[in-house]
Amino acid sequence: MSATLNAVFPIVAVFLALAGVYLPLGSYMARVFSSPRHTFFELALYRLMGVHPDVSQRWTRYASGVLFFSIFSLVALYAMQRCQAFLPLHQGFAAVSPGQAWNTAASFVTNTNWQSYSGESTMSPLTQMMGLAVQNFLSAAVGISVAVALIRGLACRDAQGRIGNFWVDLTRCVLRILLPLAGIAALLLLTQGVIQNLHPAIAVHPFTGGTQMIPGGPVASQEAIKELGTNGGGYFGANSAHPLENPTAVSNMLEIFLILLIPVSLTRTFGVMVRDRRQGWALLGAMSVLFVASLAVVLLAESGNLEGRELRFGTVPSAFFAVSTTMTSTGAVDSFHSSYSPLGGGMLLLNMLLGEVSPGGVGSGLYGMLILALLTVFLAGLMVGRTPEYLGKRIGVPQMVKVCLYILVMPALVLGGVALSVVLPGTRATLSTTTDGAHGFTEVVYALASAANNNGSAFAGLDANTPWWNTALGVVMLLGRFVPMLMVLALAGSLASQKPIPATSGTMPTHRPLFVGLLVGVALIVGALTFLPALVLGPLAEAFSL
Repeated sequence: MSATLNAVFPIVAVFLALAGVYLPLGSYMARVFSSPRHTFFELALYRLMGVHPDVSQRWTRYASGVLFFSIFSLVALYAMQRCQAFLPLHQGFAAVSPGQAWNTAASFVTNTNWQSYSGESTMSPLTQMMGLAVQNFLSAAVGISVAVALIRGLACRDAQGRIGNFWVDLTRCVLRILLPLAGIAALLLLTQGVIQNLHPAIAVHPFTGGTQMIPGGPVASQEAIKELGTNGGGYFGANSAHPLENPTAVSNMLEIFLILLIPVSLTRTFGVMVRDRRQGWALLGAMSVLFVASLAVVLLAESGNLEGRELRFGTVPSAFFAVSTTMTSTGAVDSFHSSYSPLGGGMLLLNMLLGEVSPGGVGSGLYGMLILALLTVFLAGLMVGRTPEYLGKRIGVPQMVKVCLYILVMPALVLGGVALSVVLPGTRATLSTTTDGAHGFTEVVYALASAANNNGSAFAGLDANTPWWNTALGVVMLLGRFVPMLMVLALAGSLASQKPIPATSGTMPTHRPLFVGLLVGVALIVGALTFLPALVLGPLAEAFSL
């Protein structure tokens, strides 16, 4: 009994902590994005950027801001990596190779944080701090801003389809939400032994003989935002399995809490901003059903399996971390996903293929679930012969075109990328998986799913530092991030321009258990059935071969 309680304690503790902060944080974020007031420092930034903060933008202008800012970030991060040997704090690190610099720049700008390198042997402290960690803040803020724009589209009526000001949303998200929370998180991580310094690697001589190099670096500050922003890029190659990034069982629980904190709380923000808190509870309910079901499957499949696990944490906390990171767009890992059983590893893969909507990444999880909610309303309306409505907005052909395009982007990237990786002459030779057969195929599908869903975790049996993978995954990350974002913003503009329709006795309630059940069913149908052949050829074939 004592062993069972110890095993489930991290899960219960994290859930209770999330319940405690859900209302205050979710309501606070709603006030941040609804307040007409600007701080003195924010106004100074707006003057510097030439931004008129009280001017609301149409979706095309908002989207232009997203793309321009992201392209600028991509170029700047690429240049920093290529020039790091000539920058301060280089500590002897050479310039990052062009292919790897491209892949890493695309990865961090898209909130993916896929890493085909080991940070302690590739990136200087300056690149880690001013390049990677800064993008952890900015890419997370971009995702949250797009989600808020969609909320405004559902909540307001504007004949011009205006959905807010991107530069204001971005600035407020960084200064009022991410920086304060990351600062608190970094201090808490420091208390658990996560390092924070600018020291180069130190040589020590253990009593067993030989020499061991102990790396240094500003780890706690990057670790905090890597989890809080559902980024996932580790300072070290071992990521959150490294004892200097994640030293104790307490730090492991704290990192899981940070991963789930903002995506969960954004459902409250949604309910407050649309003036119907029940809608936020409904989305949270659907997310919770999918999350708990996945966690139960992985815990059952991995019971007693310690292969590839950190003994500091054990089986249950490692499984909890793995489900949290694949249910959100977080590439952080504290265990070796490739060592999971076929059923457990297959479930982690399916978590990403569902679109990472339970609760998903910061911002992307919420707008992904809202896309599925609109599809659910549309399908339910067809079944009963009524014009679909969601929060007083009609869901017609123009809206459904954008919803369908959003949904089709990720499967096209994953399945198309897998086909090219295993079929095209010359491309197959670049595959360097450690195993053949079904497990090797799963590694390939996992890599493409991780990139297209901007997750960033890896099955860890694939050598991704090759010209093909660096180039292809970089392209997939960018398309998987920004094409869906454009569909979301176009949808937000379309909805914002509509006049709200009063609810009638025939309006389908979207805050009751029936709708939650339909939403979960649609999420499973859209995700699981689309990728059923790939799942059969990969994890299921491996499971049946044992």
